[in-house]
Amino acid sequence: MTPARRWLPVAWGALGVLAVAVLWEVYKFLGPSEGVVIGQVEGETGSGVMILPRTHDRAMPHIWTMVGRLFEPTSGGDTPPLILSVVQAAALTLGIAAVGWLIGVLVGGLLGLAMQRWRLVEWGLLPWIVVSQIVPLIAFAPVVNALGNQLDRSGTPWPQWLSVAVIASYLAFFPVAIGMLQGLKAPDRIHLDLMRSYAAGYLPTLLRLRLPASVPYLLPALRLAAANAVLGAVVAEVSIGMRGGIGRMLIQFAGQASSDPAAPWGPLFGSIVLGLIAAGSVALIGLWLKNYRRGEATA
Repeated sequence: MTPARRWLPVAWGALGVLAVAVLWEVYKFLGPSEGVVIGQVEGETGSGVMILPRTHDRAMPHIWTMVGRLFEPTSGGDTPPLILSVVQAAALTLGIAAVGWLIGVLVGGLLGLAMQRWRLVEWGLLPWIVVSQIVPLIAFAPVVNALGNQLDRSGTPWPQWLSVAVIASYLAFFPVAIGMLQGLKAPDRIHLDLMRSYAAGYLPTLLRLRLPASVPYLLPALRLAAANAVLGAVVAEVSIGMRGGIGRMLIQFAGQASSDPAAPWGPLFGSIVLGLIAAGSVALIGLWLKNYRRGEATA
């Protein structure tokens, strides 16, 4: 691949961000200040359905206002700039999400191996793995936190951040398990027959054929798991009230939006960048496994 083609995805990504910013400002300039509401009963505030958002400065700050707010004090006075607070909170959340991702990869990988090895395990386990993702995370998080508190009171150290990591792993393990299962099933029949003709057992076939063949399926699953781990960590921080992370910061600044409308966008931008960093970090694994990525599936 030529250097120009390597930078093409980056250029398209930057163009997409620029297009969103331009559309934001165009709608803010042309859109109605109070939005568009249908079905509103005259004299009743709050009735009807809003189909177009408001465009006044409290609802839609200008792009340059949001960016400028990043370099102002977080909460006035001598507090550090908002961008520094966002980076510190994002770093904490990223570390917790990384632990959750590792747990999810380990659990999902083992489940994928077991389901591929024994068809009965796949029949019995796969439906439950799919159903597990239906459980609302915001309801699951307090349960994990309560169990962690019980362990902590019984003498087993269980910090609150570990509950967040476990919740993040709950979202991360699913794509890894499915990607591993599909990848391990990917080798052609003729290649499996060739390994049998060499009298290769399960372990040599796994290491020399099935795992290399699973790379095009596993790498997109790992990227999706990384993004899911960040999402799970942010939601878990909000659900269990953990301080210091980007999730808590989102809630805190959302409550101040009426008086400081540009401030909530700082942690929101931080969360977006956090997800991109997490998913992009998997690209380092992809560079190491580049010889096995032919025909890679898309996430």
